[in-house]
Amino acid sequence: MFKVNENYLKLPGSYLFSTIAKKVNAYKEANPDKEVISLGIGDVTQPLAPAVIEAMHSAVDDMASAETFKGYAPDLGYEFLRSAIRDNDFKARGVDIDLDEIFVSDGAKSDSGNIGDIFSVNNVIAVCDPVYPVYVDSNVMEGRTGTYNPETERWSNVIYMPCTKENNFVPDFPEQTPDIIYLCSPNNPTGSALKKDDLQKWVNYANEKKAVIIFDAAYEAYISEDDVPHSIYECDGAKTCAIEIRSFSKNAGFTGTRLGYTIVPKQLVAEDGTALNPLWARRHGTKFNGAPYIIQKAGEAVYSEAGKAQTKEQVAYYMNNAKTIVEGLKSAGYNVSGAVNSPYAWLETPEGMTSWDFFDFLLEKANIVGTPGSGFGPSGEGYFRLTAFGTYENTLKAIERIKNL
Repeated sequence: MFKVNENYLKLPGSYLFSTIAKKVNAYKEANPDKEVISLGIGDVTQPLAPAVIEAMHSAVDDMASAETFKGYAPDLGYEFLRSAIRDNDFKARGVDIDLDEIFVSDGAKSDSGNIGDIFSVNNVIAVCDPVYPVYVDSNVMEGRTGTYNPETERWSNVIYMPCTKENNFVPDFPEQTPDIIYLCSPNNPTGSALKKDDLQKWVNYANEKKAVIIFDAAYEAYISEDDVPHSIYECDGAKTCAIEIRSFSKNAGFTGTRLGYTIVPKQLVAEDGTALNPLWARRHGTKFNGAPYIIQKAGEAVYSEAGKAQTKEQVAYYMNNAKTIVEGLKSAGYNVSGAVNSPYAWLETPEGMTSWDFFDFLLEKANIVGTPGSGFGPSGEGYFRLTAFGTYENTLKAIERIKNL
């Protein structure tokens, strides 16, 4: 008789956003006359940029001709896209990245969840708290997290680095030494961002402790402050301690088309001298079929002059929503942070309300969906995330509803 992977059975409850979807669907069924506005999930609402659409149409035409037809993509991704990534995301910022250090994928979520495959199950991970749930859940599936304590909502073998109002929602170095450190900047869910000096300290720390940083830069396009780095490789020594994960979902609206990439520098080696780049290359080529040619051509178009201008307008649209959310909430008496280098607003729930209480309150009284902070970890309790990815009209309407509560 077959057996299942028992690590999956250790996962408590259900996935955060699945729980939210079930609650919202049940409310809509019971209240079909209510207009529910979602500021919960980080899904974009603006259409793909015209330059991207044009590139996709052209790529479809390529598939109609035997001379230009494309089948399986190269393991690392097409060179035209990797070259555009290298030149625009890195070389333009003074960072040298080799083409064979760039691995094109179908998104940052997949790579965040799969990167643990190349590490020993005995490694100890450190995560910010609150944290994007995929980091912890994927390590649970790998068998790396120990046992779960439902009272503290923590795993025994995970180092939690609290990110609270007291430390401006950025992590301090942990007392216990980790092997793998997950950093997300700008952060999901708090919207905070590491300054260049602070990120350099983390790079120095990782090199000193012989740890590796998994750096999630999915929201780098939303950075507005000059002293916040867009890539960890802007820091000295990062190539010997860091893997960077990027996404086209938020910077170019590819949530429905799926595209991302991961950088694994060839200088990054384990203590025994084993290089991680060929390990990820082997994993990537074995378990991933490659992003479609049509989508990679769309990704290349993001870096065209028209594409850059059009996607910049999209980012500005969402950041204007973020400004609207923060200003509206503050005028209503809420304590709120984030939304400066990030499309997320992080607000304190009213006194006496848990984050799930506030979720139910907003849904029932204002027909608005947000994300309970406790779903991101113990330090998220007492907070609530609102996203700027809705339409401007719905954002205005939602904030007015909250102000009128």
